[in-house]
Amino acid sequence: MNFFKPRFWDKKQISVFSILLLPISITIQIFSKARNLLSKCKKFSIPVICVGNIYLGGTGKTPVCIELNNILKNLNKKTAYVRKKHDIYEDEKNLLEQSGPVYEQLKRADALNDVVENKFEAAVLDDGFQDFSIKKDFSIICFNEKQWIGNGFTIPSGPLREKISSLKRADCVLINGAYNSDIENKILKNNNSIKIFYFKYEATNIDNFKNRKAVCFAGIGNPKNFFDLLKENGIDVSEEICFADHYNYSKIDLDNLIKKAKEKNSILLTTEKDYFRIHKDNRENIDCLKIKAKIEKENEFIEEIKKVI
Repeated sequence: MNFFKPRFWDKKQISVFSILLLPISITIQIFSKARNLLSKCKKFSIPVICVGNIYLGGTGKTPVCIELNNILKNLNKKTAYVRKKHDIYEDEKNLLEQSGPVYEQLKRADALNDVVENKFEAAVLDDGFQDFSIKKDFSIICFNEKQWIGNGFTIPSGPLREKISSLKRADCVLINGAYNSDIENKILKNNNSIKIFYFKYEATNIDNFKNRKAVCFAGIGNPKNFFDLLKENGIDVSEEICFADHYNYSKIDLDNLIKKAKEKNSILLTTEKDYFRIHKDNRENIDCLKIKAKIEKENEFIEEIKKVI
């Protein structure tokens, strides 16, 4: 499913669209709570560390999963990723597989059973915060400081999968961006024992694009964050082109993008997620920016992880 995020989701002023969609949002939340109450929660024999969000898309969840996996490996833990199988999210699976094995099933709990049977010592549960069938040993919620919780409403009135009060179930928050006392106060108001850390994207191959003009395109949750990151790293962005989240690029799309880049005497640059979504035969003349999540106060974060493994 290709999905463009409505602009009113991130506006602080209450939109008429948010009000009109509120009955649907309330209905969805009621059904979700009923489903959760009926779920049987299973405890697994290995530590399950969940990386999730309540804001839909663009919070840095995948880079955090990869960094967490690296931390666990450095702590000598044999680790695997666990995900719910979604064909449209194949790009995320391909990206995760660069750093470790990925187990997918229609039910995450079934994938976790496979991980246990294969003698792994820890599991990174990707996007499982809303899955009440699994007992998590540690839950991390990711936010982007720029978008935060948008207009504060739940889907479809706003960008939230759950209300901010759901942070009561979390152990840790990772914020992508700069220190923000207002955000911290709102988090602590809902859970005064939660640990808060910050992280930033570190571009690992930025030198490949220095002093070059770039036509940039992205089909992710918040494309503007990608474009801003390029500019912050000194890339001369000649054009920004947005596609729907998890967009499936056609050959015609890519030919048009390549043509546009040539006309502007620029390279064609996209995100690593988008790059993995493009068929290998069509990647010629397309570059991608590789990033990693750099966690501030990383040693303190690692100590929190050690407590559960």
